Amino acid sequence: MKILLLEDDVMLNNAIKQYLESVGHVVVSTRDGRECLEIVEKKKFDLLILDINVPNIDGLTILEVLHKKKKAIPTIYISALIDIEDISKAFNIGCNDYLKKPFHLKELHLRINRLLQNKVIPLQHKRLSNYYSFDLETMTLYFNNEPHILPKRQLLIIALLAKNRSLVVNYDMFRTYAYEDEDVDIATIRAEVNRVKKVLKEDFIINVRGIGYMVERPN
Repeated sequence: MKILLLEDDVMLNNAIKQYLESVGHVVVSTRDGRECLEIVEKKKFDLLILDINVPNIDGLTILEVLHKKKKAIPTIYISALIDIEDISKAFNIGCNDYLKKPFHLKELHLRINRLLQNKVIPLQHKRLSNYYSFDLETMTLYFNNEPHILPKRQLLIIALLAKNRSLVVNYDMFRTYAYEDEDVDIATIRAEVNRVKKVLKEDFIINVRGIGYMVERPN
């Protein structure tokens, strides 16, 4: 698992990095919030481990910014903050776990393993992103293994993209599958795809200019 660690305490940063690497993870670490945000916007990570009170941009703001940009990445907060309002805010903005300092490094490893187990997607599902998957048999879209309800046409659009994952779906294919050969123009199809993208919590639909759309196979 590729992990981005944000912790401004030098000794704790080094200790966490060394321990997680010793149990098989790849860890990129930083002690600055702004640098953390720059790194995660350029590279893909399976997990974020974020302290909250760090220089320049705090850990809570980092997750808020990422979610506004529809970059949903599993996140564990590690913090000395014990006020229930701080903990509630962390979960409200989308973290998966919260570990209070001081903690044993093995406990962090156990929390990561639990997160990995919860993230396992059933074999019959097509994985579309970190959190989204699609069951072609039941025609159900899942976010973190919970059904994400969509109108029929939007569901058909996702289904078509899931069936053709890693391939470009052109506008004629959308007309045939999602519109049952209705004579709709490209602007109508684009508008509907944009509506789908707005309701998704992750932005995994890629616009292929002048041709159509696709979903890449997640790492």
